[in-house]
Amino acid sequence: MCLILFRFRPQTAEPLLVAANRDEFHARATAAAGFWDDAPDILAGRDLVASGTWLGCSRNGRFAALTNFTQGDATTFAKSRGELVQGFLAGSESIKDYALGIKANEYAGYNLLLFDGSRLLYTTNIAQPDQPRSRLLPAGDYGLSNAELGANWPKCVDGAQRLGALADGQHSNQQLIELLNDQAQPSDDRLPHGGRTVEAERHLGSCFIKDSRYGTRASTVVRMSRTDIYFAEQTYLADGEVGPQVEFEIDIRQ
Repeated sequence: MCLILFRFRPQTAEPLLVAANRDEFHARATAAAGFWDDAPDILAGRDLVASGTWLGCSRNGRFAALTNFTQGDATTFAKSRGELVQGFLAGSESIKDYALGIKANEYAGYNLLLFDGSRLLYTTNIAQPDQPRSRLLPAGDYGLSNAELGANWPKCVDGAQRLGALADGQHSNQQLIELLNDQAQPSDDRLPHGGRTVEAERHLGSCFIKDSRYGTRASTVVRMSRTDIYFAEQTYLADGEVGPQVEFEIDIRQ
């Protein structure tokens, strides 16, 4: 039940602001955010099981982030979704060409955001009947979780509003991390109907999921300006225990 809150303002000095939670099983091996030894231009955390990542940026000013799409089956697919983020960050294709080149049937359901420094594209392999598989996004405040972009999930709707209100005023980067730590559960009438029990939807309905087995593993803030990138990751252990935090400020390679 990952969550990506983001503000896109392409005509400003800071086109993209992202605040995101990665929710995963605590037992799944993961490396904290850093520059990769085998791809030194990539700054991201790393899934040590499949070697990809869920969110990251590059020294060239590219950004990508992924959420899994909630599906009822447990079909095995040929490739790991985490390689979609890695592939974009390591490459130089345009966002449109990269999205068109994805062999979508090789992956389980996904939502993918691609940013090239000026344009932001959303693509998915679970397209809704009235929406294209890929589309460039206009300026706005957004929330994306494990359903289609625009789904009326409380954590997405409320989170995007709170991010926008915070971004409109004076705020610190730590306040963005704290925004992601919201553990309030929405009322039952606002919960999504994803085939789970009401108890399960309540547990997964908050922005931050606190649990001993599956929960929020990392909160990440990324600020993409035209000349530099700010990247912070706060990690969490089981039951929401606070882990290490790292911060990076890098110049974008022109």
